[in-house]
Amino acid sequence: MADLSTDFLGIKSPNPFWLASAPPTDKQVNVLRAFEAGWGGVVWKTLGSQVKNVSSRYSSVDYNGTRIMGFNNIELISDRPLDINLREIKECVRLFPDRAMIVSLMADNSREKWHELISQVEDTGAHGLELNFGCPHGMTERGMGAAVGQDPEIARMVVEWVMEKATIPVITKLTPNVHSVVPTGKASVEAGTNALSLINTIQSVTGIDLDTLVPNPNVAGKSVFGGYCGPAVKPIALKMLTTISQDPTTRKVPISGIGGISTWKDAVEFMLLGATSVQVCTAAMKHGFRIVEDMCDGMNNWMDEKGFKTINDFIGKSVPNLTHWEDLDINYHIIAKISQDKCIHCGLCYIACEDGSHQSINLTQGMPYNTYTVKDEECVGCNLCKLICPVENCITMEVHRKGDEYLNWKEFQRKGLPLNDH
Repeated sequence: MADLSTDFLGIKSPNPFWLASAPPTDKQVNVLRAFEAGWGGVVWKTLGSQVKNVSSRYSSVDYNGTRIMGFNNIELISDRPLDINLREIKECVRLFPDRAMIVSLMADNSREKWHELISQVEDTGAHGLELNFGCPHGMTERGMGAAVGQDPEIARMVVEWVMEKATIPVITKLTPNVHSVVPTGKASVEAGTNALSLINTIQSVTGIDLDTLVPNPNVAGKSVFGGYCGPAVKPIALKMLTTISQDPTTRKVPISGIGGISTWKDAVEFMLLGATSVQVCTAAMKHGFRIVEDMCDGMNNWMDEKGFKTINDFIGKSVPNLTHWEDLDINYHIIAKISQDKCIHCGLCYIACEDGSHQSINLTQGMPYNTYTVKDEECVGCNLCKLICPVENCITMEVHRKGDEYLNWKEFQRKGLPLNDH
């Protein structure tokens, strides 16, 4: 059986699955239940000057019968007294010393306030700190959260303040509400942060109630932009994670991946793109703490099947496979093939190709059903028919190279090859 144990800056956990800073990690009773269920660690919900939250706080996007494809919240940092949080963190560390205890922080805007909060948290025995530079609602108006993460120089200054005081590992959590996460990631690494985590939630409006005309969530007839997360944000998170893993400065530090992770497969994908640990929130809020059992079993089985003995054997292995468009092989060409044995004659591939792609599928009228075949000479290998087809492996893509040698766009131009003959 593979070894899922994780060493993140010396912070040990039995597996790479941590609960992200959020309502599931805001009190002792919840965190103890999460540890009993098997989570490898938690990031305690953000601490700072106590706030007052509003009601309601959550909304979602449902799609095609699936509830909570995307999830939105306008909840602020912890609204519980700091001394209670600190006492409960200390007790959780005492009861589960083998689990990672990271505490998310968002201090007021001064060096003294950051130093004071760090000292108080370190006294609990917590193993690490996560700087919340990503919260996109409520705290930004006070010059905190994403307001820090959106300005690399402010982020650099705050990280420098933190590193003056911290004696345990510091993780800086990046906001996705920017064109690129790399500038703030670089500034944070240059300022001394020990690690990065990403992504925080994305500023959003999930929808509008068509009866009241009030956007969701409704707080006495008004709403605000909230933080969007859940499965819908995973592709964005993977892209941003990749840019951090590829940059020569930011890739020097370990990364904790966040953003729509719901299954062990999601977690593996984040780790293949450079994450050492992964943080989960929406899936636990939707399905409960015990989903970690399937996550551990699934990752373990996959590692056994692939021959990976530890998680370090596959972290970052997919990063080199994401390149620039002009480096792709133009001679690589694929053509769709429809299995007549598996086809259920629904015609979805024909409609999609005819109206949405490159008109490469023949329709032969028949009784009792129509027949669909691919026009090999017209097929550009876009994959749309395969993506649309409801029958697994009914449509496959076969390789028909245009030439034996690797040929990228730059070489194609240098050789002056004709566009229309290729």
